[in-house]
Amino acid sequence: MSHHASTSNNNDKAEPITKEEWQSRLESFEFKQADMNKLIMNYLVTEGFKEAAEKFQAEAGVEPSVPLNTLDNRILIREAVQSGRIQEATHLVNKLHPWLLDNDRYLYFHLQQLHLIELIRNGKIEEALQFAQTQMSEAGEKNSEVRSELERTLALLAFEKPQNSPFADLLEQSHRQKVASELNAAILKTQHCENTSPRIINLLKLILWAQNELDKKNITYPKMTELATATIEQKNVEYI
Repeated sequence: MSHHASTSNNNDKAEPITKEEWQSRLESFEFKQADMNKLIMNYLVTEGFKEAAEKFQAEAGVEPSVPLNTLDNRILIREAVQSGRIQEATHLVNKLHPWLLDNDRYLYFHLQQLHLIELIRNGKIEEALQFAQTQMSEAGEKNSEVRSELERTLALLAFEKPQNSPFADLLEQSHRQKVASELNAAILKTQHCENTSPRIINLLKLILWAQNELDKKNITYPKMTELATATIEQKNVEYI
């Protein structure tokens, strides 16, 4: 490329636009409210929020993809996990889906890990050590990733107040939710459901992917920094 051509390209650089103009462009794209309603219903059904799905069905007039009474067992399992009743949840899974945990040993480990965390949370140190040695040590020997997660969990025992340790995230409700969602997706898969995660999650991932591609090209734009609130940072953007 000649020096003249390079100079010409620099002179042709587009004028940046403001965050307000960027927001105006976004708002100019139309979408059907019916599509949004279907996304919301898909999320409620996939995650097993039956009561909310029933209310939304009545208020928005959108039909769920499956009969809502089929959510009942998944709800029982999810609530057990989120409440820390892991052995109860495991029993329900084995009763309702006998081969699920046999075929997904990593998921089974996560349930065992969560039970270990609950023992530590409740100060049952000796029981926690015995459970780890008798029920979980073999899994750690076979899989380095499992071993790392197990070691991180057992590290909670080194602290008088595990909730103040560097591994306190394992004690957060969000960790229970993470395992509950993983188990929920696995159950949906056994029921031959096409989507084991809410479609709206895939759209959020698409936003992150698109922004990552723009970042790779060093394009300046008002980035959505908080997906939960759709917060767009105050920054000018070049026409693209």
